[in-house]
Amino acid sequence: MGFKCGIVGLPNTGKTTIYNALTKAHAPCAAYPFTTIDANIGIVTVPDPRLDELAKLVPNDKVIYTSVEFVDVAGLVKGASQGEGLGNQFLAKIAEVDAIAHVVRCFECSDVSHVLGSIDPIRDIEIVEHELLLKDIEILDRWLSKNESAAKTGDKKIKAAFGSLKIVLNKLNSDTPARLIDAIDFEAFIELDIRFLTLKPVMYVANIAEFDINKQPSQYIKALDDYAVKTNAPLVNICGKVEEELMQLDVEDQKEFMKELQLEDLSINSLAKAGYELLELITFFTTDSRQLRAWTIPEGMKAQQAAGKIHTDFEKGFIRAEVINFKDFKSCGNEAHAREKGLLRIEGKDYRVCDGDIVHFRFQA
Repeated sequence: MGFKCGIVGLPNTGKTTIYNALTKAHAPCAAYPFTTIDANIGIVTVPDPRLDELAKLVPNDKVIYTSVEFVDVAGLVKGASQGEGLGNQFLAKIAEVDAIAHVVRCFECSDVSHVLGSIDPIRDIEIVEHELLLKDIEILDRWLSKNESAAKTGDKKIKAAFGSLKIVLNKLNSDTPARLIDAIDFEAFIELDIRFLTLKPVMYVANIAEFDINKQPSQYIKALDDYAVKTNAPLVNICGKVEEELMQLDVEDQKEFMKELQLEDLSINSLAKAGYELLELITFFTTDSRQLRAWTIPEGMKAQQAAGKIHTDFEKGFIRAEVINFKDFKSCGNEAHAREKGLLRIEGKDYRVCDGDIVHFRFQA
């Protein structure tokens, strides 16, 4: 599994249409709020041209791509932090994901009314963000009140965290999401079972009109682009309606339609790439037992821990990693030629696996 991504936004932004486009699902969507009540969940394979190239070079019986799990949660409204609309369900689902794809409506449509009566991407973002902040403040207020005595009487972990959490609370109260608070070790709070919703990495998804595809950006898209730059967040433009239609076509018709629209890539590829960059993830490959497989790990992970992604026995009994980078493998055509040219390297447990590495782990059972 690559990562788990929550698709969020106000009602009637096109969240479920985009979810359907990504997953080839047929989740119900309509021109009124709260069509989504129970979260829709879909796992989508992420195409990787490098794995396709390897499949041509290495005899295999099966090719396994990495994947992304998308969770389409109920639309959020003002007051969600106090349970308005489907707020409690929405906020609980956000707590479970690795990253948030925040769908923002950037299209006019008389058939689909906006819940607030007008299109305003920044206002819509701020409503969602504010509700997450309010929920974090509520959670943190409760924790601080509950643990104030323990912080004074000497519980070392709580005492060490208490001062930092007071700083976090002040920042949250000044409308700063946790992910933008510097010099705070949020990892230390996980042991205390404090998980901030506004710490989740966010990418914005502009749901655009069909006539905006490959055109000069509209005022709504420009405003969202400026906001994304200011908050250092990725932005992906998607026409949910068109992408949903594309995913219902066979491969050849899909290519022809994309050519007509001058679309270079499908939304799943764009979102996956943005998500991997946002979460600082990389992909390595294995070619054992006639099975070619892509694996997702955090950037900088060492070889022994990467081996554990395949099986815990690989990590416990790790001996060494035999590594060829994809580019070298492709230029040589096979492993034998790579060995002859000295491009196959023997690495120890502290080697940091690189994106595109093809790795064979040696271990003692």
